[in-house]
Amino acid sequence: MKLGKIFAAGILSLSLLTGTAYAAPAWSLPAGGKVFASDADKQVYVEDHMKKFFSDKTEPTFTAPDKWTYEKFTVNGVQVERLVNPKQKKSSRVFLQLHGGGYIGPLSYWYRDLAVKQAVMTDAREVWLVDYRLAPEHVYPAALDDAAQVYTEMLNRGVDPKNLIVFGDSSGGNLALELSIRLREENLPQPAVLILASPWTTFEPDAPSRINNADRDLVLGKTNPVMYEGVRTPVYGGDLPLNDPRLSPIYADLTGLPPTLIQIGGHELFVDDGIELLKKATADELNVTLSVYQGMPHVFAMLLPDLDDSIKSFAEIKSFVNLHMSNQTQRKGRP
Repeated sequence: MKLGKIFAAGILSLSLLTGTAYAAPAWSLPAGGKVFASDADKQVYVEDHMKKFFSDKTEPTFTAPDKWTYEKFTVNGVQVERLVNPKQKKSSRVFLQLHGGGYIGPLSYWYRDLAVKQAVMTDAREVWLVDYRLAPEHVYPAALDDAAQVYTEMLNRGVDPKNLIVFGDSSGGNLALELSIRLREENLPQPAVLILASPWTTFEPDAPSRINNADRDLVLGKTNPVMYEGVRTPVYGGDLPLNDPRLSPIYADLTGLPPTLIQIGGHELFVDDGIELLKKATADELNVTLSVYQGMPHVFAMLLPDLDDSIKSFAEIKSFVNLHMSNQTQRKGRP
């Protein structure tokens, strides 16, 4: 989720940006990351890192790793970006990323960088990133319609849903859940797995962790007033009640959704969002796993990727995907 800066079918056009001889090599999953003698030391590090992050008003320019393909195109007017990993030509896995940002923050460098990591950690051949329409200009169901358009296009191009990984963080986690619910309602095939990082599962602002962690969450809490207020007074829902299941999936019927991994930080505003989602998913007989990374803030793995907690969360995603997906090497069609 691009926080505080802010950061929050047919092809109509196409531009291709390939890696150059000067591009950096692709990321690889480390054996471990930065550790600390105490939680207090960890919090000092996180606070210092996030202060620097929020004070830097520039966004880096994204360059795809060497020999990777990076393209931008539209699907029925929806902006899409696609990264292809040259080392996974035989893999049939495809990753769909739905970015966070409170439904008001756009796709950014940090998500493109994360997409490279996601492709590597899951052995995916490619990652699709949806640059969906944003509030307040576009309220519900604009983002959901855009995500559904892209998902349908992936199926039309021959992507086997059994090989499809859907990821969403923060508002993107909300969107991933709502997309899966729509797929069920429209009798379309579900993806193989859902990966939800710090998901925003209710638009209601009064969960205990929204209050108790307002000062402890050094990413989405009071230190980031734009997004903190964006969560307290969300605009994407338009005139819908905040507890409407179309905005708050903890009140929706979740039966039939795919195996789901939820990862949250112990210091974040959305701790209760993750816990309540676990309860509802369990009641609806989903195959669901919740992992809480103690002392970590919102979307920690993306913004603090060098920490050992983040490396462990990446490794957990890799293991979860491998557990629930067949590693087929053949697929239908050609994207």
